[in-house]
Amino acid sequence: MTVPHTVPAAAAPLPLQLVVVTGLSGAGRSTAAKCLEDLGWFVVDNLPPSLLPTMVDLGSRSQGAVGKIAVVVDVRSRAFSSDLRTALDEIGRLGVRPRVLFLEAGDDALVRRFESVRRPHPLQGDGRLVDGIARERELLRDLRGGADLVLDSSDLNVHELRGKVTAAFGVAGQGSRLQLTVLSFGFKYGLPVDADLVADVRFLPNPHWVPELRPHTGRDVAVRDYVLAQDGAVEFLDRYEGLLRLVFDGYAREGKRYALVAVGCTGGKHRSVAMSEQLAGRLAGEGVDVSVVHRDLGRE
Repeated sequence: MTVPHTVPAAAAPLPLQLVVVTGLSGAGRSTAAKCLEDLGWFVVDNLPPSLLPTMVDLGSRSQGAVGKIAVVVDVRSRAFSSDLRTALDEIGRLGVRPRVLFLEAGDDALVRRFESVRRPHPLQGDGRLVDGIARERELLRDLRGGADLVLDSSDLNVHELRGKVTAAFGVAGQGSRLQLTVLSFGFKYGLPVDADLVADVRFLPNPHWVPELRPHTGRDVAVRDYVLAQDGAVEFLDRYEGLLRLVFDGYAREGKRYALVAVGCTGGKHRSVAMSEQLAGRLAGEGVDVSVVHRDLGRE
């Protein structure tokens, strides 16, 4: 008897998630938007409220390709308040429950921030800065009252604000993991300009001068074993790993989520490749996602 073959049904895409980021000018909308982007949200800045339903419709038809959308909407859009209320009602009829994140801050904090960047308030007109803040606060009063989450950034620095947004809109553990790239390179081809930290392993004997090792690379077992057997190689890895973990703890406190550690030798073929592979293996694990790039491998 032939048993019919059943093809498993494809998993249905998750419902579209929508966050509307709004609030007072200078209260941290841009910081919140950048944080959401780092968390994997598709972010659109300064979208006219009337286009919100169109954006939701496009996202819903993407078959899960765009599952999380964050839209920054503020008083730069004319007819802001009434248009946004109408757009949110229409989105609800489409079956999507938007969450509204409202950023605010006290007048003193907002005045300091605008004065530091020497820009006028968008609603200031010919009046004083405090007049523009008061107009905007009144314009957004009803929207604030209906917001799902109100964040007061008066006493928050950028990293603290990012932490609150991550806690509200990230998944468990997301936003706290460091995305680390360990890059090997050859000094004769130039320093990597985007490196956060650079280590020089030219203090180790060069396998290039060992005839049977010269054709091979630091990815090959013979070269790796030769490099690691040299005086100081393992001790360097031990000490540099400890130093990097200390630095990464500081990165986490400051909200830095991406880092590039470069390891260089003369040509980027033997020592730097072997040591980069070893270093990446040691650092991968809890709190750190590691990728390895060998910039100059194959150039010789």
